[in-house]
Amino acid sequence: MHKFILHTTPREAVRLTEGDPKKVILTFALPIFLSQLFQQLYNTADAWIVGHFLGDDAFAAVSSSGNLIYLFISFFVGASMGAGVVISRYFGANDLEKVSRAVHTNVLVSLILGLVLSVCGVLLTPQILVWMNTDPDVLPLSTLYFRCYFAGSLTVVMYNSLKGVMSAVGDSRRPLWYLIFSSVLNVFLDWLFVGVLGRGVEWAAIATVIAQTASMFLCLRQLTKKGTVYQLSLKKLRIDPAILRQIVHYGIPTGVQNSVIGLANVLVQSNINTFGAEAMAACGAYSKIEGFAFLPIMSFSMAMTTYISQNLGAGEHERVKQGARFGLITSVFLAELVGVLIYLFAEPFLTAFVTDPESIRIGVLQCHTETLFYFLLSFSHCVAGICRGAGKAIVPMFVMLSVWCVLRIIYITVAMHLMHEIVLLFWAYPITWAISSVIYLIYYKKSNWAGGFA
Repeated sequence: MHKFILHTTPREAVRLTEGDPKKVILTFALPIFLSQLFQQLYNTADAWIVGHFLGDDAFAAVSSSGNLIYLFISFFVGASMGAGVVISRYFGANDLEKVSRAVHTNVLVSLILGLVLSVCGVLLTPQILVWMNTDPDVLPLSTLYFRCYFAGSLTVVMYNSLKGVMSAVGDSRRPLWYLIFSSVLNVFLDWLFVGVLGRGVEWAAIATVIAQTASMFLCLRQLTKKGTVYQLSLKKLRIDPAILRQIVHYGIPTGVQNSVIGLANVLVQSNINTFGAEAMAACGAYSKIEGFAFLPIMSFSMAMTTYISQNLGAGEHERVKQGARFGLITSVFLAELVGVLIYLFAEPFLTAFVTDPESIRIGVLQCHTETLFYFLLSFSHCVAGICRGAGKAIVPMFVMLSVWCVLRIIYITVAMHLMHEIVLLFWAYPITWAISSVIYLIYYKKSNWAGGFA
């Protein structure tokens, strides 16, 4: 195998195969955590500004968008994570020629998929919202918001793809700065368009697209710099069949996993919609609060994928196990800590988004049902990240498909048939988190997941 060393600076790429695993993981995960924090802050500010200036129906339209957007975006983002595994693997093995081939293949494929998503999202949004039983009072605003968002979703896909390239070689700091910039820009544009100029919900979506586009161009500017380990050249954009097969092998299972989670969540949202606009607003507010609990979960899940992949590429099997243990323990502890805080202060957190007493009551009920089980959610996501980094992406795909999709849908269908109570919908999450955690624990303990790539 031909290998060569391409000059790079420590600020541009970080080898996670060297140094104390705990320090390396924390150093890499912290910028990811801060990136997720700023993303959550501007998502929260987006919903708050809309609710404050345009009312509860507009807030319900925007805040209930998360599950549908996740359903559309998640497959493409998950598929690009397969490219991150391939890039991390070759970077860990110091095979930078294949790193370059993987980068260019990934970017071109993401460009094609992003265009497909934009077209499908704009065309299918109205019918999907009807299928989701969206409240008729909210439907026009939701349709307008979604269509504007999906019209610019190409930039969302490309941003995640380019950010993933940098993260795959250990550069998690630049994506942080780019996201901070886009977050501030998004909040400013929300305030300008909605608060100052008095525009409608569609302008909140336009503000998000503009901010995502700005961060995409910042990532593109960095990747096209000469002399970096991930240097991107427009002339070299082509699909390498061998690399594409690896990206598909590692990425499609993750994309399917994300999509089935999104599908199940859309089903939950469609059932929530049957309880009226108050329930939509309540659950939308809860989703903004819950997003903060996902910060340590997603940070360590993503960090584990890159860490495991780089170290297996370098043949550091014992180091892989040490890092995995530390990542699991830390992620679970932090997620549960956030869950306890949300449980204790549910009502004041919710009143920041909704004022209707019924919406607050439903939101508190959801918080008190789900938040103390965040440790299960964290464990499942972290083991899934470990599996992806080890090239075992098929494992979390089957677990999520069978438990978080099929079993969750069966539970919801039966529960809603027997008793139309919204609390039964909320229990769908802790129950399926618990079952998946047991399966993941058995797999983690009994299998040879750290044995290398399949």
